[in-house]
Amino acid sequence: MTESGLSQTSEKTAIVLFNLGGPDGPDAVRPFLRNLFRDPAIIGAPGLVREGLAWLISTLRAKSARLNYAKMGGGSPLVPETLKQVDALLPLLSDRLPGQEIRIWPAMRYWHPFIEDVAGEVADWGPDRTILLPLYPHFSTTTTGSSLRAWRKAKGPETHAVCCYPIEPGFIAAHADLIRTSWREAGKPENTRLLFSAHGLPEKVIAAGDPYQWQIEQTARAVAALLPEFPDWQVCYQSRVGPLKWIGPSTDDAVRQAGSDGKAILLTPIAFVSEHIETLVELDEEYAELAEASGVTSYTRVPALGTSPGFIQALANIVSETLSRTGGLAPAGGKRMCPKSCPACPCALNEA
Repeated sequence: MTESGLSQTSEKTAIVLFNLGGPDGPDAVRPFLRNLFRDPAIIGAPGLVREGLAWLISTLRAKSARLNYAKMGGGSPLVPETLKQVDALLPLLSDRLPGQEIRIWPAMRYWHPFIEDVAGEVADWGPDRTILLPLYPHFSTTTTGSSLRAWRKAKGPETHAVCCYPIEPGFIAAHADLIRTSWREAGKPENTRLLFSAHGLPEKVIAAGDPYQWQIEQTARAVAALLPEFPDWQVCYQSRVGPLKWIGPSTDDAVRQAGSDGKAILLTPIAFVSEHIETLVELDEEYAELAEASGVTSYTRVPALGTSPGFIQALANIVSETLSRTGGLAPAGGKRMCPKSCPACPCALNEA
């Protein structure tokens, strides 16, 4: 892994970046899907039932998923994109944290490099402090919550953990900058509706107190406040799978409605910080085709944050701020932000 190259006598700081992961080739697609759907945070059925469902779903979806990954070279770009973020973040942290030897590990939930393996590598390195930093800006029991459980089950070292950063100023500004730049590069289409598209969740997850939807709405509101040129904006949710009712409105319905209203669309993947199948296929192909069929006058997709300078600076800010406070788990800024109506907020669980 990448390291700052300081002497062996320096204090050691390990930073672990959690993310979903993705198959690295066609043969990995089915086992990746099986790992995803066998997670009790994704399918809450009893163990044997869940294992059977995971086998069935991964078998049924493997062929179509391979075709979509083939459009990206056969595998997901998510891990390579994360490694680029590591390379961009490290020099910023080395400058901000003199006298520390810094290493950054990407840790993926459902494919290599697995969280469980990374936990062992970090433990073997023997850091003085370890920050767990999700590349999921918005906390959900299905994403960051699942990753934290896997890390702790693997007995990975942990002194600080960031649960979320939905309104961190640098993160918000990075989104606003990319949205405005994309609109200008598209020729400033008029009569534009800004769609904040986030990955959806089953309604029952939110009903159980998961703060994800509330946090997404806070992000969208904060970004929109920096973009007065787009008074017409909407939050919507993509990537629905299975028979359960999901939170809405769905992105496909939002695209159709924009066409019906005679609008141009400027769509930003508000919950994704790296390009992967949900952006490169679902947004760039499927929803672009739907927009054309729905009579949308112009369809512009804003890139994921990736290695945009503002986002990398935001991550560096979060690390610096996190190290300045007492250890434990907290959002960026150190104080609980979720309302009492979200009892699955990890800060609420810590307070219980």
